[in-house]
Amino acid sequence: MLTVLLWHVPTQAYAESDPVLVGAGDIAECWLGFFNGTGGAKATATLLDRLEGRVFTVGDHAYQKGTAEEFQNCYTPTWGRHKARTHPTPGNHDYDTKNAAPYYAYFGATAGEAGKGYYSYELGAWHVVALNSNLTADAAAGQEQWLRKDLAAHRTLCTLAYWHHPVFSSGRHGNGPRMQTIWSVLYEFGVDVVVNGHDHDYERFAPQTSTGQLDPKHGIREFVVGTGGVHVRQFKTIQPNSEIRDASTWGVLKLVLHPASYEWEFIPVVGSTFRDAGSAECVPPR
Repeated sequence: MLTVLLWHVPTQAYAESDPVLVGAGDIAECWLGFFNGTGGAKATATLLDRLEGRVFTVGDHAYQKGTAEEFQNCYTPTWGRHKARTHPTPGNHDYDTKNAAPYYAYFGATAGEAGKGYYSYELGAWHVVALNSNLTADAAAGQEQWLRKDLAAHRTLCTLAYWHHPVFSSGRHGNGPRMQTIWSVLYEFGVDVVVNGHDHDYERFAPQTSTGQLDPKHGIREFVVGTGGVHVRQFKTIQPNSEIRDASTWGVLKLVLHPASYEWEFIPVVGSTFRDAGSAECVPPR
């Protein structure tokens, strides 16, 4: 049986008005003074002050346990001033307080349905999916079903997904299997970019499949951006297809979303010199 998929392929040229998505994860650390308190989050929030566009977060907003007090005392004075333009996803430290209740209360409807935490939105010609990597098995199955329906209903050429725990990482936690099935779904639907946090470093991978096979034509490019302000940590085992890494710098990832391609730039805080930048075309329809 022949199946025909209809894709919306924008024809407009690059424009200065093409949308920007900028952010990071692992943000406001105010529980250990000798780790510089909220200094890192203050520095990255200052970067956001001069960057236009929507803000994404990939989890762990307020250490150590994502309590209401930690959100109020640590996140609000830093990244909190960009709350109105933020599209968040939760991390494991947000769930250290039962059911991540302060996280859902803080962000409200923007965070998706409380207890689920996954949702999608449009940004220019792109479809963007925010997912939750902290769900129980039953809830994760529901997320997968929702994701399939969502992607089937949004056949855009360019799609981006983000959540907390990376499938691939050379950092302290290493590769994580909990979202591998989700990666397979994203790969099946031709998603272009995945952004994660969890490991306190920056890493960019070449496009690959859910099993880590290099696939320059149809693979998904992953960025790990756990550099929002928490103390950074050194790499352990360097994974195949890891293209560039840094474990010394706070900063944010800026993505410019063109109709059929994207540009990326890692922007470090003042006083740091590490940068990473590039561009790529969106994955062609299968």
